[in-house]
Amino acid sequence: MTRREWARRALPLLSMQAGSAFAYDLLIRGGHVIDPSQNLSAVRDVAIAGGKIARVAENLSPAVARQTLDARGKIVTPGLVDVHVHVYDGVAPLGIPADPNCIAKGATTVVDAGSAGAHTFPGLRQYVVRMVETRVFALLNISVVGQSTLSTDNPFGELLDLRYANPKLAIRTIEQNRDVILGVKIRLTKNIAGENDLRALALAQEAAQAVNLPLMVHIGGTHSPVEAIVSRLRKGDLITHSFRGGDGGILDGRGRVIGEVRKAMENGVLLDVGHGAGSFSFATAEATFRQEIYPGTISSDVHQFNVDGPVFDLATTLSKFLLLGMSLEEVVRRATWNPAQAFPFPHQPGTLKVGAVGDVAVFEMREGKWVFTDSLGATRTGERRLTPVATVKAGRVYGNAVIPVVRV
Repeated sequence: MTRREWARRALPLLSMQAGSAFAYDLLIRGGHVIDPSQNLSAVRDVAIAGGKIARVAENLSPAVARQTLDARGKIVTPGLVDVHVHVYDGVAPLGIPADPNCIAKGATTVVDAGSAGAHTFPGLRQYVVRMVETRVFALLNISVVGQSTLSTDNPFGELLDLRYANPKLAIRTIEQNRDVILGVKIRLTKNIAGENDLRALALAQEAAQAVNLPLMVHIGGTHSPVEAIVSRLRKGDLITHSFRGGDGGILDGRGRVIGEVRKAMENGVLLDVGHGAGSFSFATAEATFRQEIYPGTISSDVHQFNVDGPVFDLATTLSKFLLLGMSLEEVVRRATWNPAQAFPFPHQPGTLKVGAVGDVAVFEMREGKWVFTDSLGATRTGERRLTPVATVKAGRVYGNAVIPVVRV
């Protein structure tokens, strides 16, 4: 049985009967709804019909809904949008299965950040995008081979030879797959690009500008200083791994945010978290917050070397930013509405506005003493942890929800 067949079997059957009196297919009742796209943070019911949000209001009657999900005492948000994951399972060296690590954890829409290049993208589309329940989109790696292995067995990165960076082929691949490819990705760390970082960046920019899509740039440990990299970026581009520790981050030697980074942000460049196995530091985030510099988008960079810790999933990453002092509404905004606006998604994720796709995530806010670990092994203890308990995609409850779904 394929993963897709398993997922379909796990979903509840929502057959519609002719002449049915039901106004809604699913009613999510009584949760604390947080929808930054509407500046909404209050107890509400969310009704879904025909796979789309039909109504968000108080005290909707369950009698007119075919299914009811009791969300009282829970947090209800739009389905999370994670713009940095690696789900080219079985092919790219970082790849993991999408469904158990994304939609099952509240992220209905994700962007695979550069696992595939022009030569390997057809497999990502055929065997991941078309087969999984999670909505998977992609940033195309400027290298035609996509990500290469960075283990000790084969430490050679995909841009050490710039003959693999082919803007013309990238442009053609994007034009043929605009429904899935939403931008371009480049990794500039020295063991990936060597001394080629600025030349490789120029090739990636050539492709991104030709198709008028954002460029996501992976920083940290680069041959060239970060100032030279970020000063070349344009409005709508993203700097990922922005809150990393160590060499090549957005802080100077005195712990101050680099001036070129501030200027890039003023010009419309977004700071993306991209937690990953080595790219998020509590100390860096604390230092930037003191200087009123915050992420534009919070993403997990979940992959096979961090899915069992310290990342685990996007909800855990969001919990770390609650610990750092951001409000729940601010955190949810950076994992729903902000990323939804950062890329030209063909559907309308990140919102519970009437008519939007019926994607919803339901969480418990668990109180206690929670120890969180960053990518450097540093720990902080927080008092709140977001825990996914149910996910709805286009009006259908994914898998077996932890909270009960009452069928009529």
